[in-house]
Amino acid sequence: MATLSLRNLVKTYGKVEVLHGIGLDVADGEFVVLVGPSGCGKSTTLRMIAGLEEVSGGEIHIGDRLVNDLEPKDRDIAMVFQNYAIYPHMSVRRNIGFGLRTARMPKADKEKRIEEVAAILGMTDLLERRPNQLSGGQRQRVAIGRAMVRNPAVFLFDEPLSNLDAQLRTQMRLEIKKLHQRVGNTIIFVTHDQVEAMTMADRIVIMKDGHIQQVGTPLEVYHKPANIFVAQFIGAPSMNMLPGIWSKGGVTLADGARIALPHRKATEGAEVVLGLRPDDLLVTQDKGLFSGTVNIVEPLGADTLVHVAVNGHEVIAKASGREPPKTGATVALTADAGEMHLFDAGNGEALP
Repeated sequence: MATLSLRNLVKTYGKVEVLHGIGLDVADGEFVVLVGPSGCGKSTTLRMIAGLEEVSGGEIHIGDRLVNDLEPKDRDIAMVFQNYAIYPHMSVRRNIGFGLRTARMPKADKEKRIEEVAAILGMTDLLERRPNQLSGGQRQRVAIGRAMVRNPAVFLFDEPLSNLDAQLRTQMRLEIKKLHQRVGNTIIFVTHDQVEAMTMADRIVIMKDGHIQQVGTPLEVYHKPANIFVAQFIGAPSMNMLPGIWSKGGVTLADGARIALPHRKATEGAEVVLGLRPDDLLVTQDKGLFSGTVNIVEPLGADTLVHVAVNGHEVIAKASGREPPKTGATVALTADAGEMHLFDAGNGEALP
């Protein structure tokens, strides 16, 4: 196991800079997920750590070694790809053992290591099968096993679950998390799926356009987003955003509704954006903060998501799953002031 440090990491293609001075420190044994929309730079960052992309500027340290100029095989890393990258003509045993082909160790020790990894992954009974005899989830476990068998300092996962169906993705998320809890290696995991990031990571690194927007635990980035981008990217459905003006300790919305936020601070008269997560915005029978017309009803069982038109803006709120409002109905919406978020309308940054 090892620490990982990225110091002012830059990547350019010709005259185009796609990573703009990334800085990140990963602790020994930490599970860190890089997440963001397509083109944000997360996979490029991972490939630079692996040595598959040349560093244009900055430094990459694995443990106490500067690895910028080292070949991938000399970095003590193992990478698991999106497309499994396992050999169809080899058995599971030979695929897992392929990572040891250059290791200077007795054959008996290699076989013992393969057996140990197979046992951890629950694949002991599958060692003599070929990949075409395995399910998608089992093939992904073979790819993970081939990385594990070398016992690398750092595991790199490049969207390894994106080719699986929804049920298998959920299963593999749990298996990878259990695996990390058991073996404790440092893991850098790239995904565009914020649910994967929230459920697996010790810390999440949220990226956009080659910049890191926020680094924090899943609960920190969910409950204390640094800006509007993070607030809307993390959480499903996305956070509702309502523009308004700050005055006298509260926000006045476009329809004239006023919401007091006594613990928040902003410049008098400033344009702000009020953020409300759908889980915190509830349909109420009493007088609410504001009201609107129901456009769409989405039953989820225990709860119902209700899309409500509020003075030209559509917001998503939560209602009872047993007696949800009907489409076209007028409903009142309420929320606890402590669960509201406030952002600067100009730069999108969270306000205290």
